[in-house]
Amino acid sequence: MSAAKGFFVTGTGTDVGKTVVAAVLAHDLRRQGSTVAVFKPAVTGLEEASEPDHALLRRAAGSEQSDDEIAPYRYGPPASPHLAAAEAGEEIDPARLRQTALAAGGGADVLVCEGVGGLLVPLTWRVESLVGGQRATYTVRDLAVDLGLPLVLAASPGLGTINQTLLTIEAARAAGLTVTAVVLTPWPKQPSAIESSNRETIEALGEVAVEVLPQLDLATPKSWPGFSFSR
Repeated sequence: MSAAKGFFVTGTGTDVGKTVVAAVLAHDLRRQGSTVAVFKPAVTGLEEASEPDHALLRRAAGSEQSDDEIAPYRYGPPASPHLAAAEAGEEIDPARLRQTALAAGGGADVLVCEGVGGLLVPLTWRVESLVGGQRATYTVRDLAVDLGLPLVLAASPGLGTINQTLLTIEAARAAGLTVTAVVLTPWPKQPSAIESSNRETIEALGEVAVEVLPQLDLATPKSWPGFSFSR
């Protein structure tokens, strides 16, 4: 199975800039003349969001997709998607995710998909047998594999990011995924020795292009930079 041409944006964890990277990428592709569709399997934390992730992605892409077409599962509490779904009395359906993403990609030149949390975050987690402890689990990585899109990895530039980023790259490649680039964000105007070293080390040890993204004014997309890997 393969989605349209595009990218799957993931991260080393939560609050590392995935949505911002995905929004900038979608806007950059749009600026180049492509029609852009966006997709996120699940959005949580709606209770705390001034602009939900799927709304920012839609605005960045200039898309007319509905909420359901962008994010088929949306929940109020900030929690892992499988837990948020369970608390809402639901279970996320992987088939619905795949179908919705492919439908979105089929209606545009490019699809920008943003994951939830990190690659190994479960979208479903159901106990099949209490005796054997078997579970039916479908992760963000499984979805990325099913969609067949190259990865863009958002990561923090600060202390600890080398291990987190290289582990994520390793987990991606172990599943046969291509890692197109790492984006360190928010990148300071005057990076410290640690931040500069982190960038160089990840690029060398991960054998991957590393780009940086500064703190942005999300209200003014015209001021957003672009990415070299999107051209």
